[in-house]
Amino acid sequence: MIKLAASVSDLWQRIPKAVLFGVAILLQCVLLMLIVADRMQILRDGTEVTLQTQLVDPRDLLRGDYVVLGYDISQLAAGALAGQPTAERNPIVFVKLASNASGLYEAVSVHAAPVPVTAPQVLIRGRVAYGTSCGSAGRAFCDTLTVRYGLESYFVPEGEGKTLEQARNQRKLRVVAAVLPSGRAAIKRLLLDGQPVYEEPLY
Repeated sequence: MIKLAASVSDLWQRIPKAVLFGVAILLQCVLLMLIVADRMQILRDGTEVTLQTQLVDPRDLLRGDYVVLGYDISQLAAGALAGQPTAERNPIVFVKLASNASGLYEAVSVHAAPVPVTAPQVLIRGRVAYGTSCGSAGRAFCDTLTVRYGLESYFVPEGEGKTLEQARNQRKLRVVAAVLPSGRAAIKRLLLDGQPVYEEPLY
């Protein structure tokens, strides 16, 4: 075993640093391509849902070149989950969405595991940010949950964020998200007064 370890160490030291550097760069490129391909799949194959944005805490407004987004589906009644134990403080949950008469998707129910849905209903996956510190051990779902879906920020051209912030706070800004059957979602476009203002490219 010692001889084997020594041989491996000796072989490792013989590899030129340029080769090791090249392999590291290649691995990073592959990882980046996988991330891009994953996002492309969501945007290409996901079901489109239109979500209403809401006023965001003024202490958490524009950061750099991206706008912070909150949604009507971000604060939810726990329903049947209330009081149920959870192994994590920030567990993954699945929220059933259905469109209303205006075409906006609203939360119908929240679940600890995937549940069947029938079109046009959609199941979106999120993670509880606040609302699981209830119960004697602080490991149970509270009556109200704050859920994050990975849709809470959007990069915009420099100097254009203020307009979107104002529209968001006036409830004139909506987000069209693509949602896969697994529940994973990504922002596909922004709507200002019902008109597209930003569209995410597939790549």
